Formats: sequence, C-alpha cells, structure tokens
Amino acid sequence: MKRILLISTRLIALTILYFVCFAIISGAFLSVSSEQTEPGQARVALLALLVVSVINTAVLAYITLRSRWAGWKIMLTLFIVFYGVVTVMTQIESAFFITRLPPGMLSRLFLAGAIMAAVFAPLVVLILGKGKSQSKESVYQSRLQMTAGSWGIKLSVIVVAYALIYFTFGYYIAWRNAAVRSYYGGNDPGSFVAQMTSVLRDTPTLLPLQVVRALMWTALAVPVIKMMKGAWWEAGLAVALLFGVLMNTQLLLPNPFMPHEVRMAHLLETATSNFLFGWLVVVVLLAGTSELARSKTRSTK
Repeated sequence: MKRILLISTRLIALTILYFVCFAIISGAFLSVSSEQTEPGQARVALLALLVVSVINTAVLAYITLRSRWAGWKIMLTLFIVFYGVVTVMTQIESAFFITRLPPGMLSRLFLAGAIMAAVFAPLVVLILGKGKSQSKESVYQSRLQMTAGSWGIKLSVIVVAYALIYFTFGYYIAWRNAAVRSYYGGNDPGSFVAQMTSVLRDTPTLLPLQVVRALMWTALAVPVIKMMKGAWWEAGLAVALLFGVLMNTQLLLPNPFMPHEVRMAHLLETATSNFLFGWLVVVVLLAGTSELARSKTRSTK
C-alpha cells in the first residue's frame, strides 16, 4: 500500500511537470499568432493538454518502472525513444504531407521536441528512483542476439508488414473520410487497388519513405525490447504503447494547421495501426528465439 501511494504521488508530480514543461516549451517555440484565444478554446486546449500529460506520463513511467536498466543508460534510451517516437517519426510525415506550415515552423517543431525530451526523460528516471546505475544486469542478455541473415529476413518481413498496415489503414480509415480528402486536396478512386495505383503514380517517393520509416520504427523498438523486464509480451506491450499511444496523443491537441475532424480521423488511423505494428515488430524480432519458445511451451502446459 505504501509503495502504491508513493508511486501514485510521483506520477502526479510527473504529470504536473509534463504539463508545465510542454506549455512553456510550446509557448516559447511554437506560438504562431498574437490573436486573443477565446476562453472556450483555451479551456479545451488546457483540458486536452492535461489528458495528454496524464497519458504520456503513464506510458513513460510504465516503461521506466519495468526497465532493468537504470542511470544514464535508461535516461539516454528514454530520450531517444521519446524524441524519436513523438517528434521525429511524426514530423517526417508533416514534412511530406503538410505544405501549409509557416516558414521555420518545421525546424522549431524538431527543436521543441528535442528540448521536451531532454528535459522530461531525466525527470522521469530520477523521480521514479531509477537514477542510480546498477553494477550488473540480470537476465535477457541474449535477447535479440541473431545472425545477420536472421536480421535481414526479419527486417524484410517488418518492412513489408508495415507498408501493408500503413496503406491499408490509411485508405480505409483516413482516406475514406471526406474531410481528410478535402484537407489534402485528393479524391477517392473507389478501391484500395486504385488508390495504391494512384499513390505509386502521383507520389512515387511515398513508398520508399515508408520503407525507411519501418526501419526507423524498428530501431526505436530494439532498445525497448532489450531493456524490459518480464516475459516477451511486456516488451510487446511497451512498444505498442509507445507506437500507438505516445506518438498519437498530440493529435488530441488543437492546432491551427489541422482541423478537428482531420485530426480525429488520423488519430483513429495511426493509433490502431501503430499499436498493431508495435506488437508485430516484437513478435517478428523474437520469433524463433528461446524466450518466445519458452513462453509458448508454458502456455500449452
């Protein structure tokens, strides 16, 4: 009971710190207008930021508490994963699709995200009591130790799976929405095959971009898989939460560049597809390993 109360208190403190850090950094780097915000809009924005703060803090805290790493190692890992998932992977898409950003806004988004991750990642580690490095690590030293051939096969499977998930969810959840098509100035050709034909013809660089992003997603998943305690499914849950939840909560925040309906369509699309992809990455990378085999053996007994 005492431990639960202590962790709860620390989570509340971290949530407040997330809220304050995000508000200050966004106000300093991402302000785009001097116009007065309506009181109703301001309340909605503050409530959305509070929800985002609670969710993101919970995800990062779970990963930190269940990590077998501590000290600078988990601080650096948490910074890379936080910045990579929330900012880098998101703004790559923004740079490709959104052409209405004010001059310099994209670089400011990357800078603000880096500062937020650099400030908050160490706070999570320190406040949750994981700041002291451990002299030696315990188990799972062999996790993800594979031959180059195995890596090649598994990465190929992940790339193909990501492309299928990305374009399937993108078409059936986002592109079938009239508001999304209007926002991007496109139309629905009537079928997934026709849409893919149009994509490959009109934006031939989109498929190679998603191949690169699939590999980047995998690179972000690897340290999380290696550092998580427990069975393989805990690593799967951690990666799924990072990809499906942490990345997408920012779509809850009102912004002047994307209408509410478009944001909600993308939220449903990317939260579901990335959550699924996060699980898939872990299952594929651990497939054929002794750890996954032991887990399956126990489940059949």
